[in-house]
Amino acid sequence: MPPKPLQWIRAEIRELSAYHVPDSGGMVKLDAMENPYSLPDAVTAQLRQVLASAEINRYPDPSAAALKARLRGVMQVPPDAGMILGNGSDELIQMLAMAVAGPDRCILSFEPGFVMYRMIARFTGMQYIGVPLAADFTPDMAATRAAIERHRPALIFIAWPNNPSGNLFDRGQVEEIIRLAPGLVVLDEAYHPFAQDSFMPALETYERLLVMRTVSKMGLAGLRLGLLCGDPALIDEINKVRLPYNINVLTQLAAALVLDNPVFLEQQAAQIRAERESLLQQLAAMPALEVYPSQANFVLFRVLQGDADAVFASLKAQRILIKNLNSPGALQQCLRVTVGKPEENRLFITALERALSA
Repeated sequence: MPPKPLQWIRAEIRELSAYHVPDSGGMVKLDAMENPYSLPDAVTAQLRQVLASAEINRYPDPSAAALKARLRGVMQVPPDAGMILGNGSDELIQMLAMAVAGPDRCILSFEPGFVMYRMIARFTGMQYIGVPLAADFTPDMAATRAAIERHRPALIFIAWPNNPSGNLFDRGQVEEIIRLAPGLVVLDEAYHPFAQDSFMPALETYERLLVMRTVSKMGLAGLRLGLLCGDPALIDEINKVRLPYNINVLTQLAAALVLDNPVFLEQQAAQIRAERESLLQQLAAMPALEVYPSQANFVLFRVLQGDADAVFASLKAQRILIKNLNSPGALQQCLRVTVGKPEENRLFITALERALSA
């Protein structure tokens, strides 16, 4: 009898759970680290005109040259660095893994960290090494040195700031990891607009360093656009596994238009940073919580009095959707909230006070 169809799916894939996105209909949506602000009316009007002229019957520019030129300026990419674009950072992570995958090769990152590093390692048949962070979510450098020496990773991913903890790892520690790494080191700067610090200038210093950014947290999440910058020779090799026309014509036109005058995006990021500080202060004033510092557009907190699952359920019942991270280990009793508009944050704080007093 021939094998059943499902038996042809790799065992490690069948063991995985698909990435889950909860239904947010009718909710105050504070779960996905999105910019809560819409485009200004004038930009929206311009966008309608540009998109109306899009030649959607034709394939897009495969190199996305005009968009890359805008990104170089906005992201302050060194002039000699190479650049590749992806359908969000996720596709870039996958390209990197595909480019280096091989027998006995591994990807190393920190735990808790961005779940896609682990998932894409599995997708591409690579081993994933998660180095536990210290109790305050900073790197345990002794454990990190030992893991690099033992496993000799082909790729090291460092989310900077880290997701889900929100903190920036010490720059000196990151530089030490780059120097120790036998393979490539990717600084994932998805939350750069809120951290206001970057390793992009260091591309001129470290040949094994790659810097990854996204426009998603800037307010363009729906466009699905990420960029990876580094040594042109490395970028050329990674580009060989990129699928043709991966950045569609609508994304190219829309992103180029918005990035042509990014002042309003910077203003929105400043508003979010200010709201983050206010949110941190209000959460820290609640004795039932332990609140962690953040340089991102979200705040991680631990429920000390009560149960995180119950608090999450109570918030959801009040139409407030945040992220439930409660699981055994470092994130036990932890929840994460995205910084929203002032009114959204007020609604969250009021709902949270009710949930904690229930």
